[in-house]
Amino acid sequence: MGSLPFELPLKLHYVQILSAAGAVLFVVAAVFVLALSGSRTLPHVPSPVTNFCRFFYASFLKPHTGDSAGTGQQAALESFYKAQADVYDATRKKLLRGREDMLGLVAAQLKHKAQREGDFHTKPIWVDIGGGTGYNIEAMKAYLHVPTFFSSVYLVDLSPSLCEVARKRFERLGWDVKIVCQDARSFRLAEYEEAWLGPPSISSPWNDHDSGRSRGEKGADLITMSYSLSMIPDYYSVVDSISSILSSGGLIGVVDFYVQSIVEMSGRNYTGGVFNRHVNWLGRVFWRAWFDVDRVGLEGARRDYLEYRFGTLKSADQRNYLLGGIPYYIFLGTQRRLVSSTTSSPDYAQDFIERLDAACTESPYLSPRHHRADMARAVEKATPVELRSKAYESAVINLSSNLPLPSTFYQNDQRRIYYNDQLPKHTQFNNEYIYAFTWEDPRVDHRLLKIGNDDVVLCVTSAGDNVLDYLLHGNPRRIHAVDLNPNQNHLLELKVAAFQSLSYAEVWKLFGDGKYPAFRDVLLTKLSPRMSSQACQYWLNNAGIFTSRSGHGLYETGGSRCVETSSFIARQRKLMSERHAIRLVRWLFRALGLSTEVQKLCRAKTLNEQREIWPRIRKALMSRALHWTIIGTEWFAWKAAGVPPAQRRMIQEDFIEQEGLPESGVHRTDVRGQAMWEYIVNTLDPVVRDTLISEDNYFYLLCLQGKYSRR
Repeated sequence: MGSLPFELPLKLHYVQILSAAGAVLFVVAAVFVLALSGSRTLPHVPSPVTNFCRFFYASFLKPHTGDSAGTGQQAALESFYKAQADVYDATRKKLLRGREDMLGLVAAQLKHKAQREGDFHTKPIWVDIGGGTGYNIEAMKAYLHVPTFFSSVYLVDLSPSLCEVARKRFERLGWDVKIVCQDARSFRLAEYEEAWLGPPSISSPWNDHDSGRSRGEKGADLITMSYSLSMIPDYYSVVDSISSILSSGGLIGVVDFYVQSIVEMSGRNYTGGVFNRHVNWLGRVFWRAWFDVDRVGLEGARRDYLEYRFGTLKSADQRNYLLGGIPYYIFLGTQRRLVSSTTSSPDYAQDFIERLDAACTESPYLSPRHHRADMARAVEKATPVELRSKAYESAVINLSSNLPLPSTFYQNDQRRIYYNDQLPKHTQFNNEYIYAFTWEDPRVDHRLLKIGNDDVVLCVTSAGDNVLDYLLHGNPRRIHAVDLNPNQNHLLELKVAAFQSLSYAEVWKLFGDGKYPAFRDVLLTKLSPRMSSQACQYWLNNAGIFTSRSGHGLYETGGSRCVETSSFIARQRKLMSERHAIRLVRWLFRALGLSTEVQKLCRAKTLNEQREIWPRIRKALMSRALHWTIIGTEWFAWKAAGVPPAQRRMIQEDFIEQEGLPESGVHRTDVRGQAMWEYIVNTLDPVVRDTLISEDNYFYLLCLQGKYSRR
């Protein structure tokens, strides 16, 4: 009896909880019943709420049927989709991200191919597998005029309810889209297209097994799958079927959910890059369990087999942060055997690889047909063993292992050479380039080297500015741009692609102003066909550099972390930083009220005008107070100016020697700040005195105003 006063409140507490839970369930049930009965019964409920309720009920609450072995996949799909077919599109816009990006990428590839082939171009055939309601086909109108660009468009889906929605959609649009309610494994394009006796298929240089299409059948030029591969139980046979109906130069585009660990990527050189691909353990467990409720399979084997069966053109890994960071990927591929539109030679693939290897190593080209004879002659003449590029070695390994070639071999422009992006020497840069612009003046190189048409140039990529200058003014036979940091080459790729694909106004926004709000759209629709998979996915994930509304865009970016580098002699630490010093100087200008004077300095038309303005800036910038608080400190030299320790010691030693100080009686910490201050003064004064910043010194002009001048 003594415990009764404690048990009674506890029981009342349970009753309150059960009552509240019952009330919530009653309200939810009432909303679902009213929602499912239609908007006429509940006119005050907004349409989005009704749509969401129907989606939630069909996905999480409705008992599913059709799971028994005797009913098949179609019955299971209908059980899931029939109750929500007419609200499917309205409820998937935020969930199924990346569909428009995938369409933009494939449309750019198709347009690039049409421009390249010119008068020989024929209208392509498009097959959308698992196309459902036809959303993808209608969304393609943002990039291509679907009715006139394609000769035929097919939508293949196993759900009758979704196909009915698609039929109504295309009746409304007035488009001639063939809707096929059929299992994708049994879909054969030849049953709907007239037989076409095209050129014989080029045999693969390795044992490929995509020859299920006979010579008299016309293949699809584009096959797309949007969030359908993850819902197909027997995905192996579907991927094989896709390979059998895709034309030799055809394109496949896929966007879907996934989870995968970076450990699974070890040793694979054909994936087109693994940037942002890793999903942590908690994410892998959670998203697998979450999507398993709706019969969506996120196992990595689906994507792995896709990458195995096709050569990778583009691969990108993204997150849907609006809904908790759901991982999804975009894949663009082609038949993995190398083909040519100008030759049917069975030796084309090997010939292509040999020519690329010769270009990489500056070695004589050896024809695959006469390779042994050429090698025998080389041995007779005691010629050293020929050099082979890493691209060639990786191609040989993949060919002998029945694997696709590395992604770089399938690109439209063969300028980026294969590299292993998982090696520590490349990953140490943490997916960040160091230099957003180049400090070295290429005019000095031209004056001393006199680069001509017959020259081959080997140079460090850096930001790529000097590489392009050599190409423009020297016009050498070939330029090899090399950089340990692959992100520097991503930046150079972006610049080359922009010059090839964009107008002057667009190029100026990117690299003159350093900001372009429409950069992401331009990357997808114009630049991507001319970029490697690694570079394309890098800029997709870093589009904010150009689209951010704050800061100065490209020219306030760059590396700022300590990087470990190894050599045969020693191990040293380097800190590479430009952006912090530039930001600090601009902040000082604003804090000291010098912004107006700096703008005048940047607009000065003569050296005399520039020299008159400089003392007013120098008085504040080089004041002893500023030197004592900022410039002379260890933090400024190391963290902001990015001066490595070895270079800082040289500056200190030069100062001690110039001042005639005894080395034995001087502590380096005593002169460190003074030495740095003197170095900055001796650097900036001659710049202002001898070079016109507005017209001749674009390096300092960029640092001062954060962008280039059209002058």
